[in-house]
Order: sequence, then C-alpha cells, then structure tokens
Amino acid sequence: MFRSFFTNRKWFHWSLIGSAIILYTTWYKVQLDVRINEWFGEFYDLIQKALAEPGSITFEAYMAQLLTFGQIAALFVAIVVVLEFFIKHYVFRWRTAMNDFYMSNWHHLRHIEGASQRVQEDTMRFARIMEGLGVNFMRSVMTLFAFLPILWTLSKHVTELPWIGEVEHSLVFVAILFALAGTVVLAVVGIKLPGLEFQNQKVEAAYRKELVLGEDDAERADPPSVVELFGNVRKNYFRLFFHYMYFDVAKWSYLQFGALVPYLAMGPTILSGTITLGVMQQIIRAFGKVESSFQYLVYSWTTIVELISVFKRLRAFEAQIDAADRAGKSGTLAPQES
Repeated sequence: MFRSFFTNRKWFHWSLIGSAIILYTTWYKVQLDVRINEWFGEFYDLIQKALAEPGSITFEAYMAQLLTFGQIAALFVAIVVVLEFFIKHYVFRWRTAMNDFYMSNWHHLRHIEGASQRVQEDTMRFARIMEGLGVNFMRSVMTLFAFLPILWTLSKHVTELPWIGEVEHSLVFVAILFALAGTVVLAVVGIKLPGLEFQNQKVEAAYRKELVLGEDDAERADPPSVVELFGNVRKNYFRLFFHYMYFDVAKWSYLQFGALVPYLAMGPTILSGTITLGVMQQIIRAFGKVESSFQYLVYSWTTIVELISVFKRLRAFEAQIDAADRAGKSGTLAPQES
C-alpha cells in the first residue's frame, strides 16, 4: 500500500515532489485563511463604528473592505481548485502503483477469495479515503500551527471563565480540553465499528463470489445458498446501523453543543463590554479553527473506520505475497488464504 508508491523510483516525482507541492500549497492556503480572519476583525470593527457613529464611515471605505475580501477570496478559490485537481491526479498515481504491484504478483494472489475485488475495488477505496483523510489531516495540522498562536494572543482579552474565574489564555485550554473530551468519548462509543466494517467486507465478498460463480456454473448461486449468504449480509448491516445510530447521537450532540462553547466561555467578557465586535469575531473564528483542528478524529471517525477495514483486507492480501516470497526462498509452497 505504501512502499509500491513511496519507495519506487518510477513514482519519485509524484510521491515525493508531489507531496512537497501539496504540503506547501496547503500551507499557503492556510495563510490566506489567517488573512481572512484578520479581515473579519477589521470589517466588524468598521461595522460597529458605523452603527455607533452614523456617517463616520464613507461608502468608499466600506466598499474597499469588501473589495479586499473579494481579492483574498478569489485567490483562495483559485488555489483550492488547482490543489484539489492536482491531489486527484496524485492519488490516482498512488492507486496505479498499488495496482501494478499487485498485478505483478497476481500468480500468488489469484486463488485468494475476493482477489479481483481487492485489486480493483479496495485499491480504489483506499486511494479515495487516503485522499480525503490525508489532505484533511495536513490541513488540520497546518491550521493548528497557524491559528493556535493567534488564539493564544487573542485570549488575553478573555481572562475570566464562567464558574471558574480568571485563567490566562483561557480559550486555548477550553478548545484543547473540549476537543480531547469529544475525541475520547466518540472513540469509546464507536469502538465496535471497525470490527463490524471488516466483517461487512467479508460477508459482502462471500455473497459476491457466489453470484460470480453462479454466472458460469448452474450448480452455484442456488436459492438456498443465496438466501443464507444474503442473510449474513443483512444481519451484519443491521448491526452496523444500530451501532452507528448511537454513535451519531453522541457525535452530533457533541458538535451542536460545541457551537456554543466559545460564546459560553466569553460570556463574562462579552457582558462586561471589554471587547469590540471585531475582536469577538476574530476570537470566535480562531477558536473554531483551533477546535476543529483538534477535532480531526471526531469529524473523521466514520471514514477512519472504513479505512481500517480496507487496510486490514489489503494487509492480509500483501501477507500472501510476503509468504510466497519466503516460501520461494525456502523452496516450499505458501498456504493460500481461504
């Protein structure tokens, strides 16, 4: 899954140079996001002044602020579109490297149950999931590095927390603790999901194999066999639906409450009138960026569960190649996976 792309000289330009391009461009995009955060502070301060002192802000100054945002946003959109296009090509090259590696060892793999599915579907799913998870992980890390110092600085305006009292740089600690609590809770609540997803792939593969065999052999895919195999599929799906139900209750309850956390933490500061509207907007936005970066696992847990399932299947697949290589060196035959 990894060495076929990152240690193969054929893919050097895509794997290493391509990764560097993605990292740099993602960082630049985060810097534009930082600039937008600064713009929000300036714009809302201008709005507050205009509302408090009618006629103090000219229409030209108001439009200049909007034009500034338009320029930043236009550059942001252009970079996002180009980056997403490049990443799709990057990930497809990764899938191609995996496909070439597996097909070069097809003589060791062709007798494994679901071999064709793993080469075609699992490599596709692995590449697709890595595209989303990998890019989001890089973005979360870089956003954290960019916005954590900003939130640390802005937190000097918020020194008092409800029911707790004065805490230096309080919002940074609130964001970390709230994200950590949510990650732990959801990891515990969703602990059964990876195993169920892996089992789901097994029962789906068994059902698919019987149907494929039934295309050429009238003795296969008979009604009793199909009913039993599909019954296994239905049973596992219903278990998945049940476990995802209470997982989603915990996930969405946590995320909805999270929208109120910065306002709750800033309650005493807002009511005392010690910050401007612009500063409040900057704090809210920076808090959201830092919090969402720490909540990477919360937002991605369902996708990570799917990735674990695919990874386990492909890892078992590759184990057969390693076993065949060792058997070839020792002069014995490697056992085939059932």
